[in-house]
Amino acid sequence: MSQSSLLITDAVAVVLLVFVLYFPRYRRRDMVVALLGINVSVLSVTTVLGKSTISAGLGLGLFGVLSIIRLRSNELDQEEVVYYFSALAVGLVCGISIDPAWASPALIGAILAALYVGDHPMLFRRARSQTLTLDSAFTDEGALIERLEQLLGGRVRRIKVRRVNLVNDTTVVDVRYDLITDDTRSTDDSTQAR
Repeated sequence: MSQSSLLITDAVAVVLLVFVLYFPRYRRRDMVVALLGINVSVLSVTTVLGKSTISAGLGLGLFGVLSIIRLRSNELDQEEVVYYFSALAVGLVCGISIDPAWASPALIGAILAALYVGDHPMLFRRARSQTLTLDSAFTDEGALIERLEQLLGGRVRRIKVRRVNLVNDTTVVDVRYDLITDDTRSTDDSTQAR
């Protein structure tokens, strides 16, 4: 695949990644700049390294260090980390001409398809997670789950108690739960009736 075709492929892929998949779902303008910037930067460096005598490992190692620094400098959700590395990967794949010619577009298509499916709003749409600080110290897991379900209006699937403070009477807990909707209630009622 020619270098100009790879550049066009990268441009189309990063536009889809940022403006079709990421921004409509997360609405973080600052991440748009980061995603576009990392993609173009990696594409540029990879293209230059592919045509020079400098070791590609040195250049890629440098970008790895820069990526880690960037990710540690600001708190990102796991989804945003995935988009960040996907933008990096698209730039990397398009910066190196590989054989067969269809491999680069196929790899980029796989990245975009994985993001589309894995981050689709309809996939596990009722599943939620939160970290809560409760104004009571819970040492009984059953009572804790009951209180969480009451507060969250959902069915608790998993909890991880981070801290119980008996002096200040607080509990910090990570909770994974499913929202209970009218559809869920009617299904649960019919299951209990059996």
